[in-house]
Amino acid sequence: MPDWNDYASELGRRGRAAALLLASTRDATKSDAIARFADGLRRGRATILESNASDLAAAEAGGLERPLIERLRLNDARIDAMAEGVEQIARQTDPVGQTIESTVRPSGMRVERRRVPIGVVLFFYESRPNVTADAAALCLKSGNAVILRGGKEAIHSNTAIATIAAAAIADANLPSDAVQLVNTTDRALVPVLLRQNQQIDLVIPRGGKSLIEAVVRDSNIPVLKHFDGNCHLYIDEHVAGIEQRVIDVCVNSKTSYPGGAVCNAVEHLLFHRRAADVLLARTCAALSARGVEIRADSAARALFPQALPATEADWSTEYLAFTLGIKVVDSIDEAIAHINTYGSRHTDGILSTDIAACQRFVSRVDSASVMVNASTRLADGAAYGLGAEIGISTDKLHARGPMGASDLTTYKWVVTGDGHLR
Repeated sequence: MPDWNDYASELGRRGRAAALLLASTRDATKSDAIARFADGLRRGRATILESNASDLAAAEAGGLERPLIERLRLNDARIDAMAEGVEQIARQTDPVGQTIESTVRPSGMRVERRRVPIGVVLFFYESRPNVTADAAALCLKSGNAVILRGGKEAIHSNTAIATIAAAAIADANLPSDAVQLVNTTDRALVPVLLRQNQQIDLVIPRGGKSLIEAVVRDSNIPVLKHFDGNCHLYIDEHVAGIEQRVIDVCVNSKTSYPGGAVCNAVEHLLFHRRAADVLLARTCAALSARGVEIRADSAARALFPQALPATEADWSTEYLAFTLGIKVVDSIDEAIAHINTYGSRHTDGILSTDIAACQRFVSRVDSASVMVNASTRLADGAAYGLGAEIGISTDKLHARGPMGASDLTTYKWVVTGDGHLR
């Protein structure tokens, strides 16, 4: 087995050197590099699609599940969307150098907090190749160098995209090491990378629960976690007049992405008993018509007998598939308690016409995003006006929810005096 220490150390060293240069780079130069990257994605689509075809063939041969293959697949439309997302980041306001707050002390001394880059970010992520483009552009916009370690299923696609990014950065006279892709899928490298705390400032793992738990366990570097997306919708008793809207939101939350294999797809519906009598069977029928498997408690199965029995394990499961758990509750407080017990603090929502119920839900559900009469699928950087996102943080410190460029900054204190002494 190779000794990965030198390779990991070199990635960190080169990333640190690039980050020091990026920290003082003007926004016009960074934005120029990002715009060149977007143009390169369009011009390089043939190479990207050829590389993606190699990944898809290997995934098919390896028996990768169909929803995961769909996450991996690229086509002209997805490449165009990837390029547009990168261009949106280029057009955003540069967060670096922004004054968060400024005060003048009674002595005349000025005290400011200014946004600065974090430094070097190590990013682990799943099989969607567009994430490579999003992460590269976001880190560059926020003045950070990034070390990318994507899923093995997308190694050829990620390599093609990262190569285009590095070329665009070099063409803009910036260090190409600002974006580095780990060139091996050997898992033995992972714990070695996680010991590079002298060079790497932050780790962001975005993927399966086992990956994130391993990163948290092995890392000497601070970790900003993107844990499970066990998302819920609670259908309140006050739904008179919005019945079709409820059905539409539930169906969209589950089925708007092929296979439901995204972290903001709803995984469980909680029906107030009064709403269940009116809407549960209709909602389940609409979901079943889209190919969704329903797993339900006994009260829900009494209203929709085609459902499979749910087990205790179902309530804490993120299916990442066209599978959905359904439970009937007696009150909004029971729904809130269920979500806070079994949920992953990612995205949860309420469907109701009652303002007080909505306010109660928003204030008591402990989640990064709380949706009121809206699909959970809208928990997304682009929908929030952030452009792309590097992930959706389920942590509470530093960043929470969809993370855009400003969430990849920290701050420093700048104190200006006139010969002030203590």
